[in-house]
Amino acid sequence: MEIAIITAFVIGYLAIAFEHSIKVNKTASAVVTGVVCWTLFILASPEDEVFREFVVAELGEHLNQIAQILFFLLGAMTIVELIDAHHGFQYITSRIRTRNPRVLLWIVCWVAFFLSAVLDNLTTTIVMVSLIRKLVSGREMRLVFAGLIVIAANAGGAWTPIGDVTTTMLWIGGQISTAGIMMTLFLPSVVCLLAPLVYLSFTLEPALGELPRAAQPENAQSVRGGKLMLVLGIGGLVSVPVFKTLTHLPPFLGMLLALGVVWIVAESLHSELDDARRRHLSVAGALARIDTSSVLFFLGILLAVAVLESTLVLANLAELLTRTIGDNRIIITLIGLLSAVVDNIPLVAASMGMYSLETYPRDHMIWEYLAYCAGTGGSILIIGSAAGVTAMGMEKIHFFWYARKIGGLALLGYLAGAVTYLIIEPLLFS
Repeated sequence: MEIAIITAFVIGYLAIAFEHSIKVNKTASAVVTGVVCWTLFILASPEDEVFREFVVAELGEHLNQIAQILFFLLGAMTIVELIDAHHGFQYITSRIRTRNPRVLLWIVCWVAFFLSAVLDNLTTTIVMVSLIRKLVSGREMRLVFAGLIVIAANAGGAWTPIGDVTTTMLWIGGQISTAGIMMTLFLPSVVCLLAPLVYLSFTLEPALGELPRAAQPENAQSVRGGKLMLVLGIGGLVSVPVFKTLTHLPPFLGMLLALGVVWIVAESLHSELDDARRRHLSVAGALARIDTSSVLFFLGILLAVAVLESTLVLANLAELLTRTIGDNRIIITLIGLLSAVVDNIPLVAASMGMYSLETYPRDHMIWEYLAYCAGTGGSILIIGSAAGVTAMGMEKIHFFWYARKIGGLALLGYLAGAVTYLIIEPLLFS
């Protein structure tokens, strides 16, 4: 049964990777893969009622977690689309005067890095990719910027407990503390972004092209309430971690609350407009414009990976690594590389189940290094992280284009940050 599921997953993964060669949309491949894997799981023992109940219960548990991510994603995308409809981002882009691509790349990436630390890498990617659409007209150049935003968002999310789902899992599980993770991972995360940025500073093309018309600052006043929607929208996104901290409720509820508030304000601002114009500036119009296929793609991928977790394939892989390799530093480095192919959430969950807090107490090297590797290793392939999947959907980035143009840079940053951590960790706790 496990072999059949793994085979179906690999075939589905290859179909996603070769989307343009086989002329099948990656979303369709992902959704079919997720459903087929679960079907194979339950058909392993179709007449065993207890087993069927177990599979259904596992599916329900995973779907609960996946639905929270998807609702979070939908809420964030809708808020960003509303800001964009009101030309809110033009109040930011109009203040960025440089047309030097190297300077602009540094500004965009460091904004993404620190924004991801206080929000999360998914929301940050949505905001920053929307931003570069207003600044970079050439598609090839814009894709390079989007790829570096993925690296920056994942690196920035790795050094705070709320910046990435995996660090949040470790934080809630008691494996890391807020002060510990921020103190030890900040420098490695900076190096993870700095290495590809320095390289591109010498190799990036010297021109951005014409400024897109939508980014011209004179259009910023053409929609009423643009600045208000920018402040309210970004404020709503920033408030989500605060909401989670204060209420201990799932983050998607905070995102839906922010969306609801922005929705009410948007309706109030344009109540006097005709239906067609008001719809364009409302949540109904925003929902019609967001890329829902990327949401379904995310659903299919997470469903497929969830089967690998429920069948203990990932846990068995972790145990195999322990038996054959032994050195935890090498194992965790490989887990980070594996997270470029397989979602880092089940990988971290499997690792948390494999190592005990009794053996490895809070803020032990194994937990901190796991947070770094799982958080940043996903940048190596476009489908290796939520940030990458989101950028892939928003900018229609081809799998092999990213692997060829950005994957090597992400690997360079990942290894540079890993070496930095392994050097400074003994010094911090000696």
